[in-house]
Amino acid sequence: MFYQIFIKPLFFLFNPERAHYLAADLIRLTLRIPGMSSLFKALFQVEDKRLERTVFGLHFPNPVGLAAGFDKNAMLIDEFAELGFGFIEVGTVTPKPQDGNPKPRLFRLLEDEAIINRMGFNNEGLAAMKTRLEKRRSKVIVGGNLGKNKVTPNELADDDYRQGFEALYDVVDYFVVNVSSPNTPNLRALQEKEPLKQLLQTLQELNALKPVQKPILLKIAPDLSNDQLDDVIEIVLETKLAGVIATNTTLSREGLQSAHKAEMGGLSGKPLTKRSTEVVAYLHQKSNGQFPIIGVGGIHSGADAIEKLKAGASLVQIYSGFIYEGPGLIKEINQEILAAGL
Repeated sequence: MFYQIFIKPLFFLFNPERAHYLAADLIRLTLRIPGMSSLFKALFQVEDKRLERTVFGLHFPNPVGLAAGFDKNAMLIDEFAELGFGFIEVGTVTPKPQDGNPKPRLFRLLEDEAIINRMGFNNEGLAAMKTRLEKRRSKVIVGGNLGKNKVTPNELADDDYRQGFEALYDVVDYFVVNVSSPNTPNLRALQEKEPLKQLLQTLQELNALKPVQKPILLKIAPDLSNDQLDDVIEIVLETKLAGVIATNTTLSREGLQSAHKAEMGGLSGKPLTKRSTEVVAYLHQKSNGQFPIIGVGGIHSGADAIEKLKAGASLVQIYSGFIYEGPGLIKEINQEILAAGL
């Protein structure tokens, strides 16, 4: 309630990208105050053995994670751990630093409780991320979301993902292959069956050479047809991937009310709730539950998370809901999971 009455209106006075960095600074500075760590634990964390999950070989203290895109450069791992997340996904990171697309590139759709972004994988690159991850103090599970640089042609994309895997292997717990962002030209072409299979096989071959194999997951778009989802299932099983993240942002603008609805980019938030859950359910049912799914897209309440879990997700992630509802959403979801006995 405090977030909704005081914090959110303040942040929403600023443009979305500026507000993002202000929020990060506020969290960082607040947690430097003596006693605030204990207060955050009391306010936001839920510790209960019934929330624990073991998924793709990793033990999660609870099933609520922060989706990629919020902490692109792994700057707030320890701080977000204090908010009660069960895991944190950093990135999307590319081998070389890149500025991303021209500003403005992030838009709030207040009437729709949604966000449109066309950030374009703005990040500081692999070297900077690795350095930060090496210095983190918390033991929270961290996933590394990998992308390709904008200037890298698709025929050389495998090398960018290979570089990401090698650079972060020692500092993350799992990897995510992101070929589903709509904001890097031609990136989604890598979701086609043959390029995708080749990319994933390349990474799995690298993984097999390591003393310990790290889980590799595929993040997919919500705009795939059922035939394309069937291809995803086939590829995941054939390449023995650890699982799927469903879903990324959508290009659909169906039913939107906001003046920003015509902006180019990927849409996240409440308008994505239904479709992302449909994709989770389809993958789970058609694969007979043969691989884990992380459900993400339009989770703004505990009830939304419960729907994803009942549809077949093993874990959930939040992003836009975190912005609109505040950090109390993490606790709400975990409490509702306990209440539902899931």
